[in-house]
Amino acid sequence: MESPSPSAPSVPDEREVQRAALVDHRQRLTDALALAPYDLILYLERAVVYSDLAYPDLAAGDAYRALLLTDEVLNEGFEYHEQAKESLEGHSTEPYPKVLDHGDLLANMKNMADGDDVEGSEPYHQLATIASVRCFQSLSLSLLLCGCLASASDFVEKGLKILPGNKELLEIKGYIEQVARRRLRLKPDEPIDFHDLPDVGVVRREIYPWNTYEPDRFSEESLSFLNGQLETMAPKCAVKVSCLPVLLEGESNTDEYEIIPTCNQLGLFAKEDIAPGEAVLKEYSLLTANNRHKESTCDACGTELPPLKVQTEAVSCPECYDTVFCDEFCFEKAQEEYHPAVCDKDVDSIAKDPEAKDVAESLYLLLLARLLAMSNHQEVHPLELKEIKYIWGDFVPTQLNDIDLSVNAGPPPEWTLPFSFKYNIEIPLHILEKMDIDIFETLPQHDLWVFNTAYSKFRGTASARKSLRDGRPEVAAVHPFWCLANHDCDPNVTWEWGGRMTLFARETRVVGNRPGGIKAGEEILNHYCDVDLPVKDRREWAQGALGGWCMCKRCRDEAAATNGSD
Repeated sequence: MESPSPSAPSVPDEREVQRAALVDHRQRLTDALALAPYDLILYLERAVVYSDLAYPDLAAGDAYRALLLTDEVLNEGFEYHEQAKESLEGHSTEPYPKVLDHGDLLANMKNMADGDDVEGSEPYHQLATIASVRCFQSLSLSLLLCGCLASASDFVEKGLKILPGNKELLEIKGYIEQVARRRLRLKPDEPIDFHDLPDVGVVRREIYPWNTYEPDRFSEESLSFLNGQLETMAPKCAVKVSCLPVLLEGESNTDEYEIIPTCNQLGLFAKEDIAPGEAVLKEYSLLTANNRHKESTCDACGTELPPLKVQTEAVSCPECYDTVFCDEFCFEKAQEEYHPAVCDKDVDSIAKDPEAKDVAESLYLLLLARLLAMSNHQEVHPLELKEIKYIWGDFVPTQLNDIDLSVNAGPPPEWTLPFSFKYNIEIPLHILEKMDIDIFETLPQHDLWVFNTAYSKFRGTASARKSLRDGRPEVAAVHPFWCLANHDCDPNVTWEWGGRMTLFARETRVVGNRPGGIKAGEEILNHYCDVDLPVKDRREWAQGALGGWCMCKRCRDEAAATNGSD
C-alpha cells in the first residue's frame, strides 16, 4: 500500500506577507526608538506603519509624541530641548526625511505663516516646523478614523494655522465635516456646531502581535501561581479552566439552540461545599480609584472614612497631608506598593469631579494612573503586575480586527474598545509627566498599546461604588480574583465591597427562587451587572463592557421566551 503523498505546505496569502513585513518594520523602528527616544522622525515613521497596519489609535499616539518633540526642539527652555534638537540634527534637509515628503507639504513650505523664518532658520528648526504640520496631518486623520471628531477637527485647525491652504489638511477637514453630518444627522445646508462633535470612538481590542507580556493563562505555571495566591483569600476555592459561551456581536437567532459556541477561560470552582450566606472570597486590592476631589475615602482601598469628629485609626501621609488612609495597614501597603511615586506630585486633582458624561472614563483613567504609579514604584512593567497580568481583556483575535482592502472585501470589523484622545493619550502622558517620568525614555513601559491593553482588562472587570448623594459612580477598583469568578445572570454568589471585596454564597438563586449554596465542583458564578434588569438591558450592558451580548442560559431562555411571545 502506497504511503500518502505529503500535503503541500500552506502558502500565506499576500495580505499575511504584507502584514508580517509591516510588523517587522514596526519592531525595527521600536528598537531604534529604544536607542534614540527623542527622535521625532522615528515616531512619525512608526505612525505611518501603524496606519498601514490599521491601528489609527496607535498612529495618533506616535504622532502626538512627535508633536511634543517638535515643541521641545523649537523652545530652548523646554526640558528635553537639547536631546530632541540633537536627535533631529542627525537628519538632513537635503533631502528631507521621506516621512515629511507627503503630498504638497514640502512644495508649499513658503506658504507657511512664518515661512520667512523657516527659510532662513537653522536646518533643525526647518525640520521641526515642517514635522509639526506632518504631525497635525497624521493626528487629525488618525483620530477621524477612530471616531474622535472633535479632537481631529482641533488638530486640523492647528495645522492650518501653520500652513494655510495645505491640500491634505483641507481634505481631512472635509472628511470630518462629512462624517460629522452623518453622526449628527444634519442636512447638507445645516451648519455644524463643532462644540457638539463626538469625541469618543472605538478601536481594536486585542493582544497585539508584539505583546510579549500576556501569559499562558491555562499553563500549569499560571494555575499554580494563581492558586497559591488564592489560598488565603478563598480557602474553599480553586482556579481552573472553565468552558463559557462565546459573547455574540449582536442580536441573533441562536437563543433557542441546544448547542452554542463556547470558549475556554479561567474560573473559580468550589473545592468543597459552601453553605448559603457563607463567605466565598475576601480580597484586598490597592488598584483603586476615586474621582471626587478631596473626598473622604481611603486613598489605598477606597473605604469611606468616618467623620472627622469621630476618633478613628485614619492616618495621613506626612509628606502630602491631604492624602488619608483608613488605618496604619493601608498606609504601609500604599508606601510599599505605589504612594511614593505620586507623593506630593500634584496629581490629586487630575480627572476629579468630572462632568456626568465623563464619570466612567475618569474612573478608568484613574485606575490606569494607579497602575502606572504601582509600576513605577515597584520597577515592574505595568502589564507584569499581578493585579492585571492574568485578567482576560475580552480580546478579539488580530485577524478578525484587520481591515480587508481587497475588491471582494466584506463589511469592516466591529472594533470594541472605547477610545478618546483625551483619556487614552493626552491625560495619561500628562500624569506621567507630573510623576517626573520621562515619557520618551520610558516608551517600553508607557507606549499607547500598553495603556490600551490595561484599559481592555479594566473594562468589564472593574467594580464601582456609587455616591449616596447623587448616585454617580465615584470609587472603582480591580480585584483580580473577584473577576476570575465569571459573570452569569443567574449567579450563585453576591458581593459586597467595603475595603475588602467579599463574595457570599447566595441564600436563594435569581431564577426560580431556588435554594442557594454551592456544591463541591460547581463553578462560582458572579454578576458584573444588575441582574434585576430585563434581558435586553443586561445584554446592552455586556455589549458595552464586555464587547458582546451575554449568552448565559438565563439570557438565552428569557430572550427566546420574549421572541416567542412577539
